[in-house]
Amino acid sequence: MRGPIYVITDPDALLPVAEQARAAARGGAALVQLRDKTAPDDDLAALVRLLSPEMAALGARLIVNDRVEVALATGAHGLHIGQGDGDALAIRKRMPPGMILGLSIETVAQAGIIPSGVDYIGAGPVRATPTKPDHAPPIGFDGLAQIVAATALPTFAIGGLKSGDARAVRATGAVGIAVVSAVTRDADPKAATRALLAEWGTA
Repeated sequence: MRGPIYVITDPDALLPVAEQARAAARGGAALVQLRDKTAPDDDLAALVRLLSPEMAALGARLIVNDRVEVALATGAHGLHIGQGDGDALAIRKRMPPGMILGLSIETVAQAGIIPSGVDYIGAGPVRATPTKPDHAPPIGFDGLAQIVAATALPTFAIGGLKSGDARAVRATGAVGIAVVSAVTRDADPKAATRALLAEWGTA
């Protein structure tokens, strides 16, 4: 993966999703994920087509959450799926070369049976998080370290993480930190992203 900061958009934040994505990329996020459980496919696809070239110009990759067909139809930079979003190997076979595939991992057992073709994992939640009320039980930093040790894939920590957590995340061997509200709910998302990146570099 290109860098340690992964920002996931929040349709309930004050800024429009497109502005959240732009601010994160301008702040140095390597990956920006569009996550919206309720937006119609057509609306999300239009947003992907709008933002993909902008993200690329800023050095970031645009990842679509869950919506396999949207990601494939729009030529998004990547797709992130959860444990209940379909067979990762079958999805990988439908993806063009170069498209990134990420997978959510919640347990050490899941980390031991990751299908081939997955490029990175999102491990968590590390802590409880209000941005995903139906999340699995928090794994803590010890659980994160166990998942990192169980797979050779690059691992991003996710779930309730914020400024001040970089040292603990880096200590587990994770390659980066994925955040939602720590950036999207901040008064200055670009500055918040930049601060996370600086913190990671000194952790």
